[in-house]
Amino acid sequence: MLNFSLKRLKYLEKRFSHKNVIVVGDMMLDCYFRGDVKRISPEAPVPVIEIENEFFRFGGAANVALNISKLGGNAVPVGVIGNDNDGKIFKSLIKQSGISDEGIFSDPNRPTTNKTRVIAQGQHVVRIDKEMKININSKIEAKILRLISSKISWTDGIILEDYNKGVLTSKLIKAIIKLAKQNNVMITVDPKFNNFYEYKNVRVFKPNRKEAEDVLGIKISSDEKIRFAGQEIQKKLGADYVLLTLGEGGIAVFEKNKPERRMPTKARVVADVSGAGDTVISTLTLALAAGADIYEACYLANFAGGLVCEEVGIVPIEHKKLFNAVYEEVK
Repeated sequence: MLNFSLKRLKYLEKRFSHKNVIVVGDMMLDCYFRGDVKRISPEAPVPVIEIENEFFRFGGAANVALNISKLGGNAVPVGVIGNDNDGKIFKSLIKQSGISDEGIFSDPNRPTTNKTRVIAQGQHVVRIDKEMKININSKIEAKILRLISSKISWTDGIILEDYNKGVLTSKLIKAIIKLAKQNNVMITVDPKFNNFYEYKNVRVFKPNRKEAEDVLGIKISSDEKIRFAGQEIQKKLGADYVLLTLGEGGIAVFEKNKPERRMPTKARVVADVSGAGDTVISTLTLALAAGADIYEACYLANFAGGLVCEEVGIVPIEHKKLFNAVYEEVK
């Protein structure tokens, strides 16, 4: 375990507050239907679920922005929604959360990305996805870049949150990285398969095991393969740090010209892993902005991800809950 002093923790805790982070990527709306199954449909051999309640949550890059806000930072989410009912619900959630909506652009030719989960008797019955994966058009690319340019002197960091839904195009990725470099603003990246190798020379690149396996075409099943994957990705991208997240195996940290280092996860009772990756990138970025080194940031991010896994559903981590739990650990 990383040796934290209480003095150092208190210093970082205070500096989490009011850090400014732009979150660029695929905005999503998560919808949940919960109910009971009491009969089988006469139309087909399928259960009829009588819905008892319905609720909505942020997903994707929007959930990352919410995590930043709950951790004490100021978030500006930047992405695209549709001109539809889901888009109206999304805007309502933005308003309720107190997060800025200046970077949310509407495109009448795209649906708002929606993930609808149907849950009965505590069991996940089905998920219904509504989305469009083609790239956004050049006009919206230009709007997004103008918005980021206007906020670049304000921000302490940019998160590129890619779910391969078309917002982070190759052209936009390169333009944002160039703009950030010109203004000495750090970028952290949560990638997916498409555009994986476009994220060159960023501060932190954080793939998970599956993403690395898909891109490299190997099964990462041993320490040797983990080391190979991390070093290969860093060699191709030139990132300051490559963080390969390994689930219960923690995080493998790869830094230029230094040996691999592991940050173990905190053993917890896992109820639901949904949203844990969003929490990890949010906490990591805020910690770095607050002045943490990469290992301190990984420790806090791992801890936050573990806390989120104890909750059912996509639940952001609160600033106070995170640091209270860490204080208990280091006493």
